[in-house]
Amino acid sequence: MWKRLRQFLTFSIAATLVAPGALAEPAAKTLFGSRQLPAVMKPAAHGFYSKGCLAGGIAVPTDGPTWQAMRLSRNRRWGHPDTVKTVVQLSQDAQKVGWNGLLVGDISQPRGGPMLSGHASHQLGLDADIWLTEMPERTLSYKEREELGATTMLATKNGKLDQSRIGSAFTQETFGLIKTAAAYKQVERVLVHPVIKAELCKREKGEGAERRWLHKVRPYWGHHYHMHVRLSCPAGSPQCRAQAKPRADDGCGKEVKDWLALLNPKKPKVKVKPKPKASAKKKPVRRKPKPQITMAQLPAVCRAVLNGPQPAKVEQVELQLAGGRAVVPQAEPVPTPQINPFNPFNKVTLPKFRPTANDG
Repeated sequence: MWKRLRQFLTFSIAATLVAPGALAEPAAKTLFGSRQLPAVMKPAAHGFYSKGCLAGGIAVPTDGPTWQAMRLSRNRRWGHPDTVKTVVQLSQDAQKVGWNGLLVGDISQPRGGPMLSGHASHQLGLDADIWLTEMPERTLSYKEREELGATTMLATKNGKLDQSRIGSAFTQETFGLIKTAAAYKQVERVLVHPVIKAELCKREKGEGAERRWLHKVRPYWGHHYHMHVRLSCPAGSPQCRAQAKPRADDGCGKEVKDWLALLNPKKPKVKVKPKPKASAKKKPVRRKPKPQITMAQLPAVCRAVLNGPQPAKVEQVELQLAGGRAVVPQAEPVPTPQINPFNPFNKVTLPKFRPTANDG
């Protein structure tokens, strides 16, 4: 008994003498992922799209007359007020080109920052994933929003995606939706699959200035079932680091061809060689996991954002509609439960969401 007591006292004294910086702080994604509500602060994006945070974020409501939010359990319907207003504006303007309404995917976590899973970007509340599947006429249940799969715009071949051809799901209305988003002044770029970019180039019959919107639409890996809409750094965000502007041309020439060639490389003719004799199996090479982003790598203000006051109710930070116009809400701040990252006995509580009785 006395031996155990001495060990405990020795450990306790040693722990108090260790400098706080020597203890491992949880990864930034764990800290930001634990925050279920935004920081009630002046709206601002701090840092870069893939290494930053969001102050004063608001949420796109779960349901609206022209949109429905998807994957609710992720708690990623938060963004800078400019982003959320743009999403709502797009949902309304899209109806003018025959699109019934938006299914809204990931925007950002309540306070931005690195995500628990998935995206490298979406950290400033300036990125929004919009599904290329129309909103249905009915309200989706919680379960459907979690399990419903988005529709690919690519053709399929033998049950697999064809990385060289557009599919029948891509319509003139899909074209109109993407063009509408890219035409907004506040939108810096729209990421789509290279095959979709090629189809947009083909369908745009205008010349000169009428094709100007195409330079914002950038081909990128994946993005065959949704478009990634990215806004420029907003006013009032001096610490927001802008991304290099896209090239001025429409990007419908060599750039698209290079992407398509990259996705569909020609298979070289190789002579069939006899199989070598069986040898001892080599141990699989284990790849080292990518280092996690730490709080020290984010702008210093992000720690204040992480620990800033939260709203008293989630309803206080959801965008409101008044006569069809988006209105940014005003929240009443209350203290946010503090996290002591250097306390080894302190567990960071991650968000858990449950459907309500009306979710079905």
